[in-house]
Order: sequence, then structure tokens, then C-alpha cells
Amino acid sequence: MGGIFTPVSLRFATLGLLAQHPGSGYDLLKRFEASMANVWPATQSQLYGELGKLERDGLIEIVDEGARGRKVYAATDAGRDSLRDWLAAELDTTTRSARLLRVFLLSEVDPEAAVEFFRREEENAERDLARLEHIRTSVPWDDPVDDFGRIALEYGLRFHAMEAEWARWAQERLRR
Repeated sequence: MGGIFTPVSLRFATLGLLAQHPGSGYDLLKRFEASMANVWPATQSQLYGELGKLERDGLIEIVDEGARGRKVYAATDAGRDSLRDWLAAELDTTTRSARLLRVFLLSEVDPEAAVEFFRREEENAERDLARLEHIRTSVPWDDPVDDFGRIALEYGLRFHAMEAEWARWAQERLRR
């Protein structure tokens, strides 16, 4: 959704989810898929690799071990402090967008191809909007922690609605 994201962000996404609720790598992966993946996707190998780094750095710890080597992780005090420092730091607002770079250069293709580009953008935005609307109606939003997930979801809903509107506007403009 715009902006530059550094690899350190997966670190804080993982740390933040563990600060909210301890869990195993599997639990964390499922929580990522159900919520965080909408704003910060991660693969299983990335997530498990990050867990190892966070543990080595003393930001998370194993709080329980179960059958078949299942480890439950939780944020340490140092991890919570690191997360709070990151949350309080100023955001990097530098924006790089491959999409908008292409828009600036679309004059190099024929007009039909440019209209098709925006048609695909509209279709993608509508698909993403429908996916997020499904999440909005299917999640109970009961846990107070979910308030911030709901706020992030609302951003996505508004962003994709704007994207679809923008792509329709661009198509109309180019067809004139």
C-alpha cells in the first residue's frame, strides 16, 4: 500500500503479534495469514527465521515447550521496549511506487494498452476491496486488540475503493 518497507518491519510485525499473544511458530503463521498478511505478508520460512533472530537477540523467549518440539514464544521486556521504541519512532515517508512509475511512462504505449493497464488496476482494486469487505463482515472484532486491526482494515477498504475510482477516472480520461 505504498511506502518503502525495510526488512526490519517483519521483525516488528512478528514481535508485535507475540507481544499481543504468545504463540508457537505455527500459531503465529496462522495469525499472520488471518490478519497481518493483509498489510505485511510473510512466508513460513521468513517467519520462522525471524523467530530465531528475535530469540537470539533476547527480544522473545520460549515460555512453553510441547509435543514434537512445539515451542511457544512470548515477547520479553526488552522486546516490548524495542517494539515501543519502534512504534514511537518517526515513519519513513519516502514513497516509491512501481505502479505510479509505470503511469508516468504510459505515454510510450498505444492508448488502448494504457486503457487496459487502468482496467486491470480497477479489477485488482475491486478484487482486493471484496476480499477486505469479506474480512470486515466475517471477523467478530470482539478482542480490544482487534480495534487496531479493524482500523488498519478500514484504511485498506478506503485505499482500494479510491484505487478503483482512480482507475475508472483514468480510463474515462484516456477514452476522450
